[in-house]
Amino acid sequence: MGKLVVSEFISLDGVVEDPGGGEGTAFGGWTFRFPADDGQRFKFEELLASDVQLLGRVTYEGFAAAWPAMEETTGEFGAKMNAMPKVVVSTTLTDPAWKNTTVDSGADLPGLVAGLKERYAGDILVAGSASLVAALREHDLVDEYRLMLHPVVVGPGKRLFADGSTPADLALAECRPVGPDVLLLTYRPANRSR
Repeated sequence: MGKLVVSEFISLDGVVEDPGGGEGTAFGGWTFRFPADDGQRFKFEELLASDVQLLGRVTYEGFAAAWPAMEETTGEFGAKMNAMPKVVVSTTLTDPAWKNTTVDSGADLPGLVAGLKERYAGDILVAGSASLVAALREHDLVDEYRLMLHPVVVGPGKRLFADGSTPADLALAECRPVGPDVLLLTYRPANRSR
């Protein structure tokens, strides 16, 4: 049975929006200011351990616009990104162009996640997708958070835990540097951490 893993680039002030600059915000691209070679290796290992991606529409559209053309330059990483199944939670996406993509309205998010966990033995990877992550949290569906913490205060932007989020206790499972100033923090819900 798979586990649902939320993987985020995150700033010190909790911003997860536009870390690579592809969304066109004035503050985007903040991750590129901090080298994280070990972080890139980790992201590759994380992708290899995943059987399916669960994405929100905005993240999906950014990925779908970039990854099909990047396979030749990114090798095995790009090949895996393009070949693996992708499930997009959206009520507005109707004609996904990226191969191996299905769309689910998210009307029964717990049922969707339960079905994915039953179908796939590897991780169900949720990258970015701030609105989807908030909904997953509300239903207590996240098994693990992998946060690549960057030493920057972004200011504006969507936060992983926005005001009004349901309180939750998390347990630290791992902490390690993945760059000179970047940390990888892995948390699990405290009631499932052992």
